[in-house]
Formats: sequence, C-alpha cells, structure tokens
Amino acid sequence: MPERLYGIRHHGPGSARAVVRELDRQRPGVLLIEGPPEADDLVRWAADGGLRPPVALLGYAVDDPSRAAFWPFAVFSPEWQAIGWAVRHGVPVRFFDLPYGFFGADFGDRPARPVDPIGELAAAAGYDDPERWWEDVVEHRGVPVFEAIQEAMTAIRETAEDDPRDLVREAHMRQVLREERRRHEEIAVVCGAWHVPALARKVPVKDDAALLKGRRRAKVAFTWVPWTYGRLASWSGYGAGVRSPGWYHHLFTAADEVVPRWLVDAAGVLRAEGVPTSSAHIIEATRLAEALATLRGRPLAGLAEVTEAAEAVMCDGEPLRTELIARRLVVGERLGAVPDEMPAVPLARDLAAQQKSVRLRPEPLDRSLELDLRRDIDLRRSRLLHRLRTLDVPWGERAPGRRGTGTFREEWRIRWQPEFAVRLVEGSMWGTTVLAAATSRVTRRAAAATTLAAVTELVEICLLADLADAYPQVLAALDTRAALDADVHHLMAALPALARTLRYGDVRRTDVSGLSAVAAGLLGRIRAGLPAAAGSLSDEAAKQLRDGMDGVHQAVALLGDDELREQWLGTIASLAARPGLHGLPAGRLTRLLLDAGRLDAAEVRRRLRLPLTVGGAPAHAAAWVEGFLSGGGLLLVHDEALLSLVDEWLADIPAESFSDVLPLLRRTFGGFDAGERRAIGERVARGRGGAATDEAAALDPDRAASVLPTLGALLGRELTALPAQPQLSTPGQHPLTDPAGQHQLSDVSGQPQGVS
Repeated sequence: MPERLYGIRHHGPGSARAVVRELDRQRPGVLLIEGPPEADDLVRWAADGGLRPPVALLGYAVDDPSRAAFWPFAVFSPEWQAIGWAVRHGVPVRFFDLPYGFFGADFGDRPARPVDPIGELAAAAGYDDPERWWEDVVEHRGVPVFEAIQEAMTAIRETAEDDPRDLVREAHMRQVLREERRRHEEIAVVCGAWHVPALARKVPVKDDAALLKGRRRAKVAFTWVPWTYGRLASWSGYGAGVRSPGWYHHLFTAADEVVPRWLVDAAGVLRAEGVPTSSAHIIEATRLAEALATLRGRPLAGLAEVTEAAEAVMCDGEPLRTELIARRLVVGERLGAVPDEMPAVPLARDLAAQQKSVRLRPEPLDRSLELDLRRDIDLRRSRLLHRLRTLDVPWGERAPGRRGTGTFREEWRIRWQPEFAVRLVEGSMWGTTVLAAATSRVTRRAAAATTLAAVTELVEICLLADLADAYPQVLAALDTRAALDADVHHLMAALPALARTLRYGDVRRTDVSGLSAVAAGLLGRIRAGLPAAAGSLSDEAAKQLRDGMDGVHQAVALLGDDELREQWLGTIASLAARPGLHGLPAGRLTRLLLDAGRLDAAEVRRRLRLPLTVGGAPAHAAAWVEGFLSGGGLLLVHDEALLSLVDEWLADIPAESFSDVLPLLRRTFGGFDAGERRAIGERVARGRGGAATDEAAALDPDRAASVLPTLGALLGRELTALPAQPQLSTPGQHPLTDPAGQHQLSDVSGQPQGVS
C-alpha cells in the first residue's frame, strides 16, 4: 500500500519523536491526521509564532453553540509535531476523521465497558501501571515501534467488542484513504493506534458506503483556542488525557540529562516556597532515582523514580512538599496562546481587547486580585469581571469575607478556564461586545423575572457591572414586581440590595437616580405588612422573620435617611411591645432598640425579666434570649447586671425543663466567638462583683484533706493536713497554705515540704 500507518498514543512524547523521524525518512506527498475535516483551513496557523501550545481546536454548531467539542494539542502531541513538520516542508495536511457535523447522528448503542488497549497490553506484560509500561516500551526506547504496536492492537481488536461510533469513523477514514491513493503515491497517516488495524484491513467500498449513507450533517464552525495542561490530564475527565502532562512536556523538551534537569526544576519549586534545597540534594536525588531504575529493571528513571527520590532526599519525606512538586511540575499549568488575528466570534475579540486595555492577562492558576475602586483601571477591571459573570463566564470569584459593595476595595480569585471559550460563543447571541451582551442579557432576565428577589439581584448587577442602558428596564421591572408582591418576606429580602446600591453607587460613579423612591416605597410596604406577618409564628417562621428584620434594619442604616429611620424604629418599637410575640423576634427587636438608643438598660432588664420569670415557658424564654443575644456576646461581657440576670434565670430553670432548653442555649452561646465565651465564663466564675465572694473563698478543711492520700501517693510521701485554720480574710489563702501564701504540705515529721 502507498500509505504508512503511524499508530500513536495521543499526547505521547515518544510517539511524537518517532513520527517526526519517520516523516523525515518517508517524505510523504500528503499527511492525514485524525481530526475534524472542517478544521482543515486552520492548519496554516501552525506556522504563526503566535499559536503556542497547549491549544485546542474548538468546534461548535452554528445554530446551537452549546453543542461544542475540543481537540487539544500539546507540544509533545504527535499530531502537533506532524502538523509542524508538514507546514515546514510544504506538505499538504488533511484531517480525515468523521466530520464533526455528524455529531448528532445515531451511532447505536455503545459498549458497556470500553476497552483500554494500553491497559490490556500493560497487563499482558506484567505491569500494573499502564503509563509506566508505555514509558518503558515507547518513551524511553528511542526507536520506532509502530509495527509492533499495530500487531498488538490487531490482537486486542480481534476479541474486543466494536464501538458503533468507531465503526462509522473508520469507514469514513477508509473513504478518505481511497481518495488520496488516487492522488498521491506516498501517504502518511497519523492516528490513534486503536484505529490502525481497521485502516489496514481490506473492506469493500459498498460496506463503508452503507455505514455512512443517509447521515445528516449540521453546519459547524471551528477556531483555535488556548488550552491548559490541567485540561490535558486524565483526572480532568478528558478521555485521551495523560496522568502527567508536565512530565511528558519535560521528556519531550529536555534533549539530554532528563532526570537531573527535572530535579533542578523541582528544587526551584521548593526554594520558591522557602524550603532550603542545595545542589547536593539534587545530586543525591539523581543518584537515588537512577539506582531505583536499575533495581527495577527499567531502561531509564521514570516519573515514579524521580518522585520517590525527590520525596526522600529533597522533601524530607513530607507528602505536602511532594504534592507541591506534583501540582507545579508533574501536571504543570501552562496556558497556550493564539494569534490576535485568529478567526473568532466578535465577543471573544472584544474581550481580548479589554483584557489588554485593563492589563489583566488570562492565567491558568488561581490568583488573588485586590482592586481599589478609586483607581480607574481597577474600577474597569471590576466592571469587566462582573459583566462576564452575567454571561456565565466566571473568570473571577469574589473572595469570602468581602461580599458587599460597601468599601472601595474588592478581593477576587481569578482563574481562566479553557471552556470559557464555549461560553463566549454562546454569549454571542446577546451581543458583539461584552458590554452590549451583558446589557442585553440582564434586560432579558428582568423581563422574564417572576420574583421580586430576582429583579432586586439584577439591580445590584447593574450597579456592579455599570450597565447603564439596562438600568431603566430593570428599575421598571422592580417597580412592577414590588407592587404585585404582597409577601412581606420577599419585600424584606429585596430592600438590602437596593440600600447597598443607593449607598455605594457613587463609589462606582454609577447614576442611581430614581431608586430612592422605590426603596422608600418598599420600606413603607414592609412596615405596613410586618405586624400581620409577626402573628402565630412557628419556630422556623420566627427565625425567618428575625433574619429579615435584621436585613431591613441594616438597610435602613445604609440609606442614611433620618425620617425613614425614625419610621422604622417606631414600627419595631410597637411590634416589640406586642403581647404574645414569639420570643425570637421579640428578643431581637429589644436588642435592636437598645443598640439604637431607644431603650435604656433598666427597661431592657425589665423586659428580660418577663420571659425569664419562674413559671414561664422555658422554651419561650430560651428563644427570647437567643434573639436578644444573636450576633455576638460582647453585651454580656460588658453589662454585668445583664449577665447576672441571665445567670440567675439559668439557675432557676426546673430540672425537668432544663433538657428541653439546653439545645437552644447551646445554639445561642455556641455562636459566640471563643474569646467572648471565655470572657463570659471568667465573669461568671468571679461572681457578680468581679472578684471572689466570701462564699467562693471559704473552703471546707475536711474536703481539702481528702485529697492528701492520693497526692501523697503521687509524690511518694505520706501526707497529713495542717491544723484547721480560721476562715481566710485574705483572698488567695486556704487551709493548705501558710500565712505567706506559699503552697506547702506537711510530711509525717511535721516539716513543711515545698511543692513546685
């Protein structure tokens, strides 16, 4: 046959070297590569220096961009090296797999358990690790083994169940081969080793035509997109992935001294984290890795040997350091690049331009980003990240602890993911620029929103992303939903976002005119509906009401309107005095009024005594205390009278009711910070006056003497108690202490013995 079949492992550096050597020897007239034929026109970009692997071919259906697929390439991928060789030598390249446009066709039932050919061959050779077998047989041998691989795959396929999709793909590959035989005398075929037996087999033309007949082909588009080594790894779910793309990159790019160079890089990773690693460590680790390879009968030290050597010599046996090397080097996070002129959807082009404008480069690793919104460039970065989130492109995630918009600073964790390229294609339906697409998407969501909370969220998005053109439509939708929604809980949930928007709109230089009237109207409806919503509450409903009122109280403070504040305080003051109100909101409202200066300490103590009165329901009292103390325990630390009142109430709870109250109390006090709990405990231990009381200082001599036998056994001495002493008048002394306050015991001779 005029063709040479080079069966390779996708992303195998040994296969890549062997393919290039064979192409140099064969000098084919055409090169056929396993891949989507719709991408043939993109092969020429391999000659552009701006296309740097890892990259991937992205294919998607024009009428449904969510139907997309990737064909990744690394520098060590045999297909990439074959394409580069063909471009350099002027040899035409053709992808000859089944067209991607057939992706929606019916290929029948697939096998329940796909065959792992490399795993089968490794097991036959006595290896329990397929990757180690492949390294020994292919990567470290340095000689072509294509014929042997073809024979092995042929033997496996004779007993393996056929995949219907593979049968259709291979029928199309054979059709393309027949076409090229009529045009060229020398053909080179680079494809997965699994397909080689099918391409070498004699199959009648009519059988292949029958498999391909009647299949409909969708319209698809292709482009190159950046990729990462993390997405090449098998653990990412990529079917043709490899366990250690960073290691394979090193095997392919390191011409010689593979092991020492790898360990030098590993030492650099450790040094960057402050772990002292010297040249002697590298030398000893190299010797150990090579010795392990010799003991195991391997041609060269592989990843297992260098990892074990690095852990033993350079990492001091610390697994975390070894994991650091694995993350940085074994997998490796490289992000490829594509030329600016690469065909792409307008939305992706606009994003690339904005990334350059704000000097925010896509990177594959998690990175912290702190923004000061008073700086113009940071403000533009913030707006870009928020706009992308509206398009389901979460390039950045807000860091925990800085969720609000109430400061000039924002903290983000940013990381670019290759699949964002598909999201940009999908987002193109909304507009050709990031701003236009985000505006259109938010406007559409506002028109379709069915709840007040959904529209309120969009108001805040307009603020964060600076979507001025979407703001009028969103505000109109908000006004409509607020008028139709009679649920006071929905109204309370909506107000905080509006208050944040009004309070901090000037930080982002956003015009929020017109929102004040909506917020004031919303607060008025909350005040009107709150009394009815507070009646006959279950425990869960009471918690929901308490949380909602907390949010409204904070929102009113943000609005900065004295008139609205007085109206709100008047409403909750009336509600707090309402008989029969559930203890949780009743206690919380009392606390809010105390903090606002509307109640003095004496009135608060009087109100606290009411639910804590002996004979009252303990569960109601516990709920009242939980509501009052929620949010922190500092009030108990600084108000001794209040602490004493709570302490006395706890002591008066009947034994038969205490088990019912205990879970509620634990939930309340368990929510305090450790320092607050400790300070409360110390105050209770000292007593009301802040010092030891006479009762606490008075000790029973008989009880004190009862520990002497045990203490004597521990010290190896026979101990007796000192004569009984009168009750102490000086704090700190007790019956086992001399007048000077030094801890002493008496042995049988009567001589004092110091105890340290």
